[in-house]
Amino acid sequence: MGASGWQYVTAYKGDVEESLAALHEEVFAELYGNDEEYASIEELWADEEFMEEEGTHSILDIQRVVHTTAAPSEYVAEDHGTLRPLPDHRIAHHFGSDRPTLEGFQELLDASYTALRTRPPHERGHTLLDECLMRWTGVFVVLYTGEDPSHLGIFGYSGD
Repeated sequence: MGASGWQYVTAYKGDVEESLAALHEEVFAELYGNDEEYASIEELWADEEFMEEEGTHSILDIQRVVHTTAAPSEYVAEDHGTLRPLPDHRIAHHFGSDRPTLEGFQELLDASYTALRTRPPHERGHTLLDECLMRWTGVFVVLYTGEDPSHLGIFGYSGD
């Protein structure tokens, strides 16, 4: 089926886990709300064959948050299906601030997609989307309105 990139912006609910859970519920309702096969996200995740072979190509492929900025490894099973923070020094690099905004996140995503369409394939590592290189994982950035966290910017990849 190939790899699929995805990105989301969701309200910050006080912590990343709660914010991810709310996003999961929203996306599950969109994708599977009228589906007779899965009555809940837990049933979807319990279908190991589907989740390991095909997946949803959405945030539903990410089951848990890890609070390490260490790069995931495709050889470590526990790294699959994880969401991790963008390291502080990479936030400063991309956003020029330790308080990235919703507008700045969207601008960087737009620039990332433009670069994907226009740059030579051998050039990597220059855009925000290049911060997530392993399939079946995602990266989050806490976004601010003024001094207060207000949203999470999330991006990642599913598929092979």
